[in-house]
Amino acid sequence: MPPASPSDPAPPSGAAAPPWPQPPSGPPGDSSDADSRSAGRTDTPTGRLFAGRPADRRDNSSGGPADALADKRSDVPADRPPGVGGDSRAAGQAEAPADSPFPGQAGAPADGSSAGQADASVRSSSNPSNPSTSPNSSTPSAGTPADAPYTPPANLIDAPSDTPSDQPPVQALNTPTPVGYVGSGPPTYDAEPTALPPADPDDLDDLVADTVLDGASYGMCTLRAVSVRGDSARFRGEPRRDSLLTARFGVGDGALVLVAMATGARATPGAHRAAAEVCQWIGRAVGRSHVRLAEDIRAARRGDLKSGLHRLTDRSLGKLRASAAEQGIAPEEYTAGLRCLLLPADPECRTRVFFGVGAGGLFRLRDGEWQDIEPHVADTTGEAVVGFGSLPHETPEGDRLTMDLGITTPPSPYEPAPEPPPRDPFRFRASVARPGDTLLLCTSGLAEPLRGEPRLVEHLTSRWSGGDPPGLAEFLADTLVRVKGYADDRTAAAVWEA
Repeated sequence: MPPASPSDPAPPSGAAAPPWPQPPSGPPGDSSDADSRSAGRTDTPTGRLFAGRPADRRDNSSGGPADALADKRSDVPADRPPGVGGDSRAAGQAEAPADSPFPGQAGAPADGSSAGQADASVRSSSNPSNPSTSPNSSTPSAGTPADAPYTPPANLIDAPSDTPSDQPPVQALNTPTPVGYVGSGPPTYDAEPTALPPADPDDLDDLVADTVLDGASYGMCTLRAVSVRGDSARFRGEPRRDSLLTARFGVGDGALVLVAMATGARATPGAHRAAAEVCQWIGRAVGRSHVRLAEDIRAARRGDLKSGLHRLTDRSLGKLRASAAEQGIAPEEYTAGLRCLLLPADPECRTRVFFGVGAGGLFRLRDGEWQDIEPHVADTTGEAVVGFGSLPHETPEGDRLTMDLGITTPPSPYEPAPEPPPRDPFRFRASVARPGDTLLLCTSGLAEPLRGEPRLVEHLTSRWSGGDPPGLAEFLADTLVRVKGYADDRTAAAVWEA
């Protein structure tokens, strides 16, 4: 019997030697498991060769083919020469030439084939009557002693830890994993959609998708945009009242990217149609004037931009009111809040322009801190000032300055019609971005929880402060983090500056 190879582990007393190295024990990823694998690759060349084989082919606990091979080995006489029968594998491991493509395993393919195929290859190569013509034969060369220590090829030896490697080190990301909700407890509604909105077979174009996701990269910025139906609408089977439009007008550095989002009036049957219609109107208006708008943005003509975008917004909302009149709907029931963002494609221009009407939020993440940069319109309150406007209709003592005879006066055709109810003021802001900034434009469905739940702010700060913009799926998961008490639709557009 030839001496055992120093690479073969010593079998326990009373048990047959396994035909190949056993897999390390312990759960995957354990530090002890990694140390054992590293030691196996350095001291036992066969450990690396079988590192990728399934564990069930090496398991000897269930009496599989490994036990049968061990029984055959136990029947071999002690005076049988090496390389015959059951000892062929051990001899091949100890006496394999250095240039063999499968060191330490005679005829064992590296592609993970079964042990039976490897054993058959050994028997055919050791049979004098059927000499093997394969270049992978494990017959020891002349002049090689049987007990010579095996030296594996350089390509199968792992470099020591202190040896410099050509491969860059793998660094684990510290980005926190997405969460389902934040706050005091889980929200009331389910996280996934429950009911679909009702459909009209003759008006299928009126259907609105539950989720809309989009993104692009132009100039020095990366855009991510999403619109998701709220938890309340998902549970009640109502359509998404928010609408999202992303469009690029022009080509090259002169192109202009528009992001428009709108929210229909609450508790009105056509809210989703009004939101989609006003997005279409503002998109057409901006698209037809995109050349002039892009020039004004690059030239920093703030006054021209504000007045021009104010006119485009009023025209779009005026067409929406005209559409309500054609349908016989009250204007206040067929209206929507509109919020837009203009992004020039010119990499030399970092000016970002926001405009619109209605509630929502405009935030900026800079140096790890969120800033609420929503333009606030000053409210005019207080009594009339003497010297401005018309005289008061009565004196402080209650005496009226005109005689009221109680006669109803018919409206004069020359007098202006009564003014409609007050509208939302126009909002405008042009800001210059810095490298590393993140600009977030959103509707009230996301702005309110951001202002009311500090944990949501902390979560988005940890997720978006890494520098690289998230992918579409990651951005969707970030905007879907729920907060108890906030179940409206969410529409958001974020811009990462390179």
